Amino acid sequence: MEIILLQNVDKVGDRHEIVKVKDGFARNYLIPRGVALVANEGNRKRLTDLMRQQAAKEAKMVGEFKTMAETLSNSNLVIAAKAGITGRLFGSIGSAQLAAAIRSQLGIDIERKKIALDDVKEIGTHSATINLHPEVSTTINFEVTGEGSKD
Repeated sequence: MEIILLQNVDKVGDRHEIVKVKDGFARNYLIPRGVALVANEGNRKRLTDLMRQQAAKEAKMVGEFKTMAETLSNSNLVIAAKAGITGRLFGSIGSAQLAAAIRSQLGIDIERKKIALDDVKEIGTHSATINLHPEVSTTINFEVTGEGSKD
């Protein structure tokens, strides 16, 4: 039986792909769970319309991500952290702290999973890569300053 996958299915196929599977697998597992549709003529037409709409949405999102990437690359973030007199931080700055700083200082909400950053353990200027979309990524520079500590 030919089916249209509505989601990625391991060892079967990717989303919006037309694949041939055994009848029982399609009728008893994929279709009842809403993972697939029978690949008849009406559903094939619906698939092409859906793919056209998603391509337009994707192009719009890529444009928005590019403007967001430009804003991020041109910004100067400052993150304050507790540090000793030698410049070493008590702890480290990770992607969660960087995401929080971007949210508070720039008003842009970015998931921490999209930030590629090694743990920062010293005061100074550092950079991180942010992958907003498979086609759009940018590098952001930020400065870590010491809050001051009583040693």
